[in-house]
Amino acid sequence: MILASIVFFLLLVFGVPVAFVMLGASVFYFVENPMMASIVAQRMSSSLESFPLLAVPFFVFAGAAMARGGIADRLYGLADAMVGHWRGGLAQVGVLNSLFIGAMSGSANADAAIDARSLVPIMRRQGYSNGFGSAISVVSGVIAPLLPPSIGLIIYGLLTDTSIGRLFIGGIVPAVLCTLVLMATVRHLAIRRNYASSRTTRMAGPEIATRFRAALWALAMPVMLIVGLRGGWFTPTELGAMAALYALAVGLFIYRGFGATDIYDLLREAAFTTASVMFIVAAAGVLGIILALEQVPQRIVEALLTLSDNKYVVLSIIMLALLVLGTILEGIALLVILAPLLLQVATKIGIDPVHFGILIVFNTTIASISPPVGTVIYTVCSITKCTLEELTVEMLPFMLTLTVLLFILTFCPPLVTFLPNLMF
Repeated sequence: MILASIVFFLLLVFGVPVAFVMLGASVFYFVENPMMASIVAQRMSSSLESFPLLAVPFFVFAGAAMARGGIADRLYGLADAMVGHWRGGLAQVGVLNSLFIGAMSGSANADAAIDARSLVPIMRRQGYSNGFGSAISVVSGVIAPLLPPSIGLIIYGLLTDTSIGRLFIGGIVPAVLCTLVLMATVRHLAIRRNYASSRTTRMAGPEIATRFRAALWALAMPVMLIVGLRGGWFTPTELGAMAALYALAVGLFIYRGFGATDIYDLLREAAFTTASVMFIVAAAGVLGIILALEQVPQRIVEALLTLSDNKYVVLSIIMLALLVLGTILEGIALLVILAPLLLQVATKIGIDPVHFGILIVFNTTIASISPPVGTVIYTVCSITKCTLEELTVEMLPFMLTLTVLLFILTFCPPLVTFLPNLMF
């Protein structure tokens, strides 16, 4: 175990992708016992032998089709009609648009990339700094993984045997709160920096209604997800297939944002994204066996419970530890490695698995926008050509706001559990 731990941290230091870090450390662990070496391949294979995991490629494809099918433009128009006249109008539009797009893609990376390509150039032309526009793209991406069809919530549900339907519903209120606190932060900064609204007058009701009708097909998708799950008409996997077909039909025949020749590119994009997620899940499956053999979960439970028997104190320690770990490990990897272990602690002290799931997904999403390893910040920087230093400075007020909201959700479980308990 000592050799495997040394290899793990050495690979991290040298910047090796986290899936290979986990796999490399696991291989070195089994070097000490060659008779068990075949476990690595067997466990990687068996970790992916799960029917519900089929939901991942379906929802990834649905998000890609929604993003490229002309839907983003219509949602942007609706968001502009609603909040474009507020202080810091374009930044407000970016945040609200992320709430809409997030309900289509379920991916922080996809949402941030859409805003970085479409909104940041307009913000620069209207006097916003490149760093501020890029920061809006990054931080508003945190909203997407809290909403159905969140890939993070699907993975958490599969790893911990928690109802994915309840997780989907449980993320709605936190996502709305996240939108509101980010918009409040934008308003505060806009007043301090004298950022103007994108227009001086409120848009008339008929024009807002026109833009709402134009975006109606896009807005219908999250409604379909929620109604389908609540009514028991679909399992999460079947719902993923329906979402993929719906997104394809809307983009191809209604909005006509892409043609039949573009379907191959969509499938290719979905395949690459799915492969990266699945490889992390497979590598984490091998690491999970090692942690079980070494009784790491039991040790973590004992260590945390010796600190306090108050569930909120223990939960706060877990949240702080994850925030720190998020600066050195990628968010999905953190989720896959630690969610099953930490849920054992959570259930032992009486924490609802749905509440804990929303917290850990929100926390690991903050990790995905945290330097130096946050994947979302590099996606946005590559598009907007913003330096990491400038982006980090502009993100600090938003990161503080998101961290405060994380602890509000930690200490107020009904904000997460009320809606799932009501609907289920």
